[in-house]
Order: sequence, then structure tokens, then C-alpha cells
Amino acid sequence: MPKTVARCSQSVLKVAGVLFLLAGLAFLAGCQGVSSGGSDSPGQQSGALSLSSTKITFGTVTIGSNQTFSDTITNTGGASVTISQVTIDGTGFALSGINAPLTLAVGDSTTFAVKFTPANAGTATGDVTITSTASDSNLTIPLEGAGTSAVGQLSVAPATLDVGNVAVGTSGTASGTLTATGANVTVTAATTDNSVFAIGGLSLPLTILAGHSVQFTITFSPLVIGAASATLTIASDAQPSTITESLAGTGTTSSNSNHSVALSWNPSTSSGIAGYNVYRATYTNSCGSFAKINGSLDANTVYTDSNVVDGASYCYATTAVNSSNEESSPSNVVSNVQIPTQ
Repeated sequence: MPKTVARCSQSVLKVAGVLFLLAGLAFLAGCQGVSSGGSDSPGQQSGALSLSSTKITFGTVTIGSNQTFSDTITNTGGASVTISQVTIDGTGFALSGINAPLTLAVGDSTTFAVKFTPANAGTATGDVTITSTASDSNLTIPLEGAGTSAVGQLSVAPATLDVGNVAVGTSGTASGTLTATGANVTVTAATTDNSVFAIGGLSLPLTILAGHSVQFTITFSPLVIGAASATLTIASDAQPSTITESLAGTGTTSSNSNHSVALSWNPSTSSGIAGYNVYRATYTNSCGSFAKINGSLDANTVYTDSNVVDGASYCYATTAVNSSNEESSPSNVVSNVQIPTQ
């Protein structure tokens, strides 16, 4: 710690014409605290380890197959850390990708993998233990998984995904859902047989834990006016190994209108918002199927739709998308926005 010294004015007492210096007395009224550049015993900084996952859950894995997940260790402290030992326990769990001793400088990371291969049905538990010179010298990561004799099944919804009406030269997007049941399912491929329909939102291979779902998107980019269709085929290690979904959309006339619709909305109050999507539907007696009309994520809270048709009526809604590419439910819908006939 910095030293604080007292700097005092000399106190002088005059007695009978003789000056006496009062040494060793600090008169409070004449003292000031001054910080010197010296130090006592400076505190030593230490390293600290953090994990990308503090617990690894493998879900339900079919006996005879395996599931692997990775975890990352980062030195978030103020000094280097030496990992002296990494051990694993628990039936069916195996560790790879890390060898001790290993030294991590400040800010450095290392990644290891844990594989779960169940030999029997039922729940299995274990731990990875990391011994190091960090302030948290023994770091434990719980492991949990379950074995089953069942084979995972994969379903897709809806059975037919209709993107709706989309003007030629633009794109519209709709979402679908994949759900795993019985055991974990690893999706290895997803393709369409018509290039005007593209699938997004899935980073393959992708493992879906039993009882969980993931969303994907279909983007329809019509090249001609009229109805279009396609088949989405999804391959996995489930039983059956492939499933399909019907895709539909209709290309409409590109706008030659001199009109446009200016939209604005209040920003989302949620944290980590990366931007917004804008959706439009045609309106007759009610709003039809909504399709995304912005080509890329809109970072602002305003959007101008210049691709409208004279005499048509539309509905609009927006969604917020966070940095993990998770999309919110639609906002309130603005309906029956009428475009002048000329």
C-alpha cells in the first residue's frame, strides 16, 4: 500500500527571546497527509480460471452410440496459472484434448472434450476435476447423462411451411421447428430441391437433446411470378434417418408504385439486441401469411417498404433478434395499410 506520511510545519516556541524547536511533536493543525511513492508489501496478483460450461449435460444417448461436448477453460485472473492435473471419473465418461501440466498466461484459453458412451440404461454421473495454481485451485465440472435402448426420433413442424406472397426480386422468411424425442438426435444434413428456397439457422452437425427443439428458417426468393414449391429433406441418426417437410410460396409482381410505407417502432427493452426483422402480409378481410421483407437484420427502429403495389393493402409486424440469433415473438400488428391506386 502507498505510505502516507505526515508533513508538519515546524512549531517554534519563543521563551524570553530564545527560540526552542519542538521536535517530535506533530501538531494536528499544522499536519497534512502526503502520499509517497514508496510501498509497504505490495499484494501479489493471482490467476483465476473460468469455464464456458460449469456443468456438462449429455441428455439421453442410445446404448452403443456416444455423445461428445466441449468445454473451454480461460485464465481470467491477473497472473499465469499452471494446471497440474485434470482427472475424470464416472462410468461411461472419457476425457480428451488436454494434457497436464499446462500453463495459461493471463487471458489464454484451452479447450477439452468429454465423451459419454453409455453401456447400460439409466442415469450416469461423473466429474472433471482441474487442479491448478489458480485461486480456485480445485475446479469441478459435474457430468450427467442417461443411457437408453430406444432410438431417437426427429419430427418437423409444420408439415407444410408456406412463406406466403413475396415480390419477385425480394425475399421472405418463415420459421419451422425440429424436435427430438426418445433419445438425442444429431442432424447431419438439411437440403431443399428448389434453389429459390434456402434453409438457415442450423449449424450442422447439430445435436438436439431428447425432449428439446430447435428452430430453423426457410428463405423464399422467387424469380418468377406464380406459385412455387419444394421439399425440405433432413438427415439424422434418428429412426427413420430422413424426414421431409413441404415448402410453398408465391412470387408476386414487383412494385412499380410511386408510393412507400414508412414504419417505425419502439426499441426492445431486452439486453443483447442485435437488430430487428420486418414482416408484411397482404390484407383482404384480415391479414394473410406474413413474410420477412428486410434482406438483412435492421439495426435501426425505422424501415421503409418501397416494394408495394398500388391499390393493395398490407399488414406489418416486427421482431427483435438478439446476438445469439434468437428471435422474439411478433410485435403488435399494424393492419389494413392502404396504398393509393396511383
